[in-house]
Amino acid sequence: MFRKIVVAYNESPESERAFVAAIKLAKSLNAELLTVTAMVDLPAYTAFAQVADSGIVRTLEEDRLKFYTKLQEKARAQLANSGIGFHSYLVEGHGVEAIVEFLRQQKADLLVLGLHQRDLHIARLWSTVYELAQDAPCSVLGVH
Repeated sequence: MFRKIVVAYNESPESERAFVAAIKLAKSLNAELLTVTAMVDLPAYTAFAQVADSGIVRTLEEDRLKFYTKLQEKARAQLANSGIGFHSYLVEGHGVEAIVEFLRQQKADLLVLGLHQRDLHIARLWSTVYELAQDAPCSVLGVH
């Protein structure tokens, strides 16, 4: 049923738990596993910093790419010798929209998300995870 499993992957502990669960699920189903990471845009104040140092934006972009590349390498290292078909992807743009578009393009069967531990029910209604669960064009598995 689930042949292509996608994990929304970032540096959060919730995402790490979702990734571990997705690995186990992919192994048991003999499914392909993909991670997708929405790269966060540089903050707006970098435009002001550019006035003081014209090369700062380039440096910050390089640092941002290094950060996300290391994150992908961490995921690959966890899957070394697992026998699972694995690919990792970086997407840019508004996080939810970029990931939903990625899911459509990849024809994903299942999106695995890490759920945040929050006390207030209302806080969940505005979370990125909630938006992804509502907009995903495939089944969604939330992991605590």
